[in-house]
Parts: sequence; C-alpha cells; structure tokens
Amino acid sequence: MITFLICFAVLVGAYFIYGRYLERTIGADPDREPPCRSRYDGVDYLPLPKWKTFLIQLLNIAGLGPIFGALLGAMYGPVAFLWITLGGILIGGLHDYVSGMISMKMGGLSLPEIVGRYLGPVMKQSMRAVTLLLMVLVGAVFLVGPAGILQGMTGMNQSTWIWIILLYYILATLLPIDKIIGRIYPLFGAALFFMALGILYVLLFDAYTIPELSAGNWHNFKTDAARFPIFPTLFITIACGAVSGFHATQSPLMARCLQNEQQGKPVFFGAMISESLIALVWAAAGMAFWGGPEELNTTLAEHGDNAAWAVNEITRTTLGKFGAVLALLGVVVAPITSGDSAFRSARLIAADFLHLEQRAIRRRLYISIPLFVVGFAITLMNFGVIWQYFAWVNQTLAAVTLWTITVYLTVRHKNFWIALLPSIFMTQVVTLYILIAPEGLLLPYWTGFGIANAINAFITILFFRYRIRRCNDIFPENEGDEGDEEDKEHEDSPVDNRNGSELPIR
Repeated sequence: MITFLICFAVLVGAYFIYGRYLERTIGADPDREPPCRSRYDGVDYLPLPKWKTFLIQLLNIAGLGPIFGALLGAMYGPVAFLWITLGGILIGGLHDYVSGMISMKMGGLSLPEIVGRYLGPVMKQSMRAVTLLLMVLVGAVFLVGPAGILQGMTGMNQSTWIWIILLYYILATLLPIDKIIGRIYPLFGAALFFMALGILYVLLFDAYTIPELSAGNWHNFKTDAARFPIFPTLFITIACGAVSGFHATQSPLMARCLQNEQQGKPVFFGAMISESLIALVWAAAGMAFWGGPEELNTTLAEHGDNAAWAVNEITRTTLGKFGAVLALLGVVVAPITSGDSAFRSARLIAADFLHLEQRAIRRRLYISIPLFVVGFAITLMNFGVIWQYFAWVNQTLAAVTLWTITVYLTVRHKNFWIALLPSIFMTQVVTLYILIAPEGLLLPYWTGFGIANAINAFITILFFRYRIRRCNDIFPENEGDEGDEEDKEHEDSPVDNRNGSELPIR
C-alpha cells in the first residue's frame, strides 16, 4: 500500500511542480491569439470551455488503454507502479504537453506536418502514411470489437451493430466538434473517472493488500519471464498510462479548441497525469483483487489473458450493479469513442497534407468517404497479423514525437535534455522489442540489446553532429521564443480560415 500511495502522491505533485516547469520552458503565453480564434471555422476550430476540452482530451487519449494495459502490465508485478509513475511524468507528460503545445503554437497543425517541420521531408512522408494507417486501423478495430460485445449482450447480429457504430463514426467525424463529441465525451470521461474513484475507495478501505515494491519483489512475476522480459516488454504493454504515441495524434483536436495557451497544462499535461492515476489504480486492483501478481497471472491465463473479463469481474464484485454499468461503459463505449476520434484525426491529418480546408461539408466528405471505405474493408479482413504490431508502432510513434520535441527545444535554445533522455530511452525500448519479440526477429536477448545500443548510439550521434547544425541553418539563432516563426510559417496555411467574423460567445 505504501508504494501505491507514494506513487499516487508523486503523480499529483508532478502536475503542479513539473507541469509548471514545462509550462515555463515551452513559454505558454495567455495573451497569444489561439487557433480557435485566429482560424475559426465552426467545425474543427472553435472555442470550447476548459473543462470540456480536458474531459474530451482524457477520453481521446485513454479509451481502454489505462485499464486493459495496466491490468496486463500488473502481471509483471509492482515494478509496473514505477513505470506508470515515472513514465507518466517524465516521458508521457512531456510528450503530451509539449506536442500539444507545439500544435497549438503552429495553428493546430497535425502531427505528421510538425514532424516534417523538425525532422525533415522523409520523416514527414513516413509519418503521414503511418499515422493515417494507424488511425484507420484503430477505427476499424474499435468498430468490430464493441459490435461483437453488443451482439453477445443483445443477440442482434454483429454486422448490424457494425453498421450502427459506423453511422455514429460518420456523424462524429463530419459534424462540428461541439455537436456530438463536445456533448457526450464529457459524460463518458466523467464515468471513466468515477469508475477509477470507486475502485480506489475499495482498495483503500476494504480488506485488500496491494503489493509493495521491495528488494524481494523487484523481479518479473510473469509466468514465462524469459519470453516476456520487463525491459522492453513492460514498456510496450503499458502504453496509455505511461506514454503513447497515439496521444500526439489526438492533441491537435483540442489544440484547435483551447482558448489560451495556459489551458494547455490542465488539458494536455493534466489529462496525461489523470490517465496515469487511472492506470495506477487499475494496476493495483489487478494485483490486489486476486491476492498478488502470481495469482493474477494464474487467473488471467485461465481466461485467455482476457482483460475485459477481468474488468467486469473486478467492477461487478466490488461495485455491484453500479460497477457493472460502469464496466459496460468502459468495455463498449470507451473503444467506440477512441474509434470516432481516430477517424476524425485521420480526416484532419489528410486535410493538412492535402491543403484542403474543412469548413464546407463536401470537402470533409472528399476525405472521409475513402477513409471509411478502407476502414470498413479492414473489418472484413483477418487483420490480426497487422494488429499484433500495433503496440510496437504506437510506441515507435512516441519515440519519433519525442525526437521532434527534442529538436524543437534545441533550436529554441531551451533545455532539450528533458526530451533527449526520454527519446533515447524509448528508442532503445522499441528497437530492442522488434529485435527480440515473437512478431519481430526473435534474436537472443543480449544480441538484440547490443544491436539496439548501436542503433540508438548512431541516432544520438546524428542528433548531436548533424541535426542541430541543420536546424540552426533553418531556424536562425536569434529567432524569438514567442512563436513568431510558427506564425510566419503557417500564416498562409490552407487551414487558416480568418474571415473577420465575430466568434460566438461560449
């Protein structure tokens, strides 16, 4: 219990201390005109209240990640607490806050365009392809999964549910963000919080024992520990709740709705810390509910490592009928809301690189129809082979985003070490994983570790020897820190919809 409480307190404290440091480092200016006003279009660029943007951002980045991932990560033992806490603050918090703020300072630009700005045209083209595929794949998976669950609950044919959910996705993707997402996401985001608070109350005041992280517990509790080493497998298993590249694809949605830059800390950093707190609670619940990480491994193995079953069992037992309703919201609604925001992000990513403004509905249809056709086609395929690479691609996306942040801070003469060290760490994680994992090259662990070290060292040397010099050629050293350069770069952007019209008061 002591380890859990310390980690919980550190996460809360980090919001005020480290969050404030990041805010000063990035230069959050409350007087700078936000994209929701300078580029207002009434569809994607429009001001929303801070509390709404926070809950929307939380649900966008969370979904089932901090629940399912945390439960599966708890199978490694109390070391999961350490990764959720330090990862959520030093890597995930930095990743989400700075990438969201860069997007806001660059007019709400999507991730691939930002990466291209700082890592070059080759990375930009690669990120365009990868993020679009990732978004459509997420949308397709979160179309089929909930439809299957709803079929089992209602008896209605799965294909019927797929069409119903697809219709919702189309409306949520095409309509202005305040019409559907802005109205229902806060409700479901609050439900995610209430579920976690209910589980937290049970853990603190009922007869449950949360394992401590001690010298005796500092080892891998997985049944087949040799096949699933803590480093790097734990850091791939627990993504949402620690760090997830998917988050950086979602932040531009809220970067286009925040009303000033100082709202970035509670929305971007605050949502990440909140997600880490939720993940911490669920990791503790997984270990405590069945009596320890060994028992958790045994129980989940008997049920095919089905995290959805575990969530239902924990909530139904500890929270009764109310818990069963919350579990339903978590297992069905959370993935649906992640799916619709994935398709909406895909539309915005495509619109940015096609230079197609989105005020007119027909322009949104030009982009959305092909995306939904591809997404529906994926549901008819056996995409299991593709999906098994999702976790690795997601964390690789996080590593690329962290390197982008490192260069961004470097060329503005900020403290780039706060991003460089996480970049090196995550590069080591994703490189080693693909070298030794069953879906990778299956190399011996230490062979893969040596190769990953060499690759990581090469990338780091490139950063110090070439990237800084190149970026200083592009961005003059006397460039201001107030974001003037971002304005100049994007003042003629096709998503810039200044029309002099008066904004609605919200």
